[in-house]
Amino acid sequence: MNRQQIYLALYKGRRDGSGWRVWVARFTDGLTRILTRGRYSHCEVAIRLAGQDSEPQYECYSASLRDGGVRRKAMPLPSDKWDLIELPDSAGGRLETLWTQTQGQGYDLPGAFGVVFGLSENRRRWFCSEWVGKALGLAESWRFSPNDLAVIANMGREEE
Repeated sequence: MNRQQIYLALYKGRRDGSGWRVWVARFTDGLTRILTRGRYSHCEVAIRLAGQDSEPQYECYSASLRDGGVRRKAMPLPSDKWDLIELPDSAGGRLETLWTQTQGQGYDLPGAFGVVFGLSENRRRWFCSEWVGKALGLAESWRFSPNDLAVIANMGREEE
């Protein structure tokens, strides 16, 4: 049986380019890292697409401010910008169920700040680590940042 590799993808990079959108992205990434006291500013659940050896592509699921909310898209995850932590097979079933229930729902900017400042969540909107945490089966996923998920996923790997 050919098993799909499923990962927690954690963004540690710095956006390339110039212009006001790039500067805003760099600022929000930096602010996220400062407020959550870690090296990551965004996270995804990523499934490696078959037949990709030289520069692999991944089908990535998350909620993204830049993309307007819950979305799925194919993209490369170069190691200079992303860290990947392999997830257990059980993540795949929850991922599809959550995707079906939430695709296209909006981004929850106040909720993202709520991780740090204790603001309440919006049940119809999502931020990245809230959505990914829910896909991983975590209760109260709105409490977690990408850096928290990195610690949790690494703890799960140590228990194997």
